[in-house]
Amino acid sequence: MHADLRRPHRTFTIRQLCQEFKCTPRALRFYEDKGLLNPARDGMNRVYSYKDRARLVLILRGKRVGLALAEIGEILDLYDADEDRAAQNLKSLGKFRERIVALEAQRDDIDKAIAELKVGCERLEQHLANTRPDLLPQADDYHQMLGQRLGDLEHADAK
Repeated sequence: MHADLRRPHRTFTIRQLCQEFKCTPRALRFYEDKGLLNPARDGMNRVYSYKDRARLVLILRGKRVGLALAEIGEILDLYDADEDRAAQNLKSLGKFRERIVALEAQRDDIDKAIAELKVGCERLEQHLANTRPDLLPQADDYHQMLGQRLGDLEHADAK
């Protein structure tokens, strides 16, 4: 089936691509408006080629790793520049390395924020234990309820 998706004569409707990639027609039209996709037309209907599908894969992958649409566009513009795609690969490599550095910095910031929050929680729990120990069960109940809600959200996201 994978080889079938790459055949030059294979075309896709907006509905097929939306179902395959779990995106909306509005998103595909937005990418078209930004010049990232350029489907053919059959009357009022958009007809996407195997190249449009490949570009959509790259757009969604770029978005998933946090690239801006302009950066994704720069990479896509190099798609047809040379046959072995060396320029595209080089540009992609540079952008990917930039994102790794940015994400690692964000992870460090998040780790520091979590550590600060944990220290704050310990201090607040200690203060409540000393001044109003009767309120600690409410804090524990709230923590448990919050954990359940977050678990429900994570479960919903996984679907």
